[in-house]
Amino acid sequence: MMENEISQKIIGCAIEVHKVLGPGLLESAYQECLSYELEKSGLNVQKQTPLPLIYKDMKLETGYRLDLIVENKVIIEIKSVETINDIHVAQLLTYLKLSGCRLGLLMNFNVLRIVDGIKRLANRL
Repeated sequence: MMENEISQKIIGCAIEVHKVLGPGLLESAYQECLSYELEKSGLNVQKQTPLPLIYKDMKLETGYRLDLIVENKVIIEIKSVETINDIHVAQLLTYLKLSGCRLGLLMNFNVLRIVDGIKRLANRL
């Protein structure tokens, strides 16, 4: 399955989670529920996956973790904030670069309509 197909399924699952829960909860609640919906839809999901930092020839286990990674291809960074800032976008772009993944979804569940809280980011390898 390609990244675009995976992202369509992810967005459908996010819509379902937001429809049931609504805005205003902790990121961890949305992460667990979205993970459940993704697995239920047949996708392989990993939660809180460690992401090492490679600096020149040194590998640092610095404690970075991906919220969700789906099918080892799409990173999901979950937020529950008033507004998405440039730093959130930069964070996901850095995660894409470090992981070698090509596609990431920045999802802010603290919105009235979840489609207004989704930002799709591509890593140009």
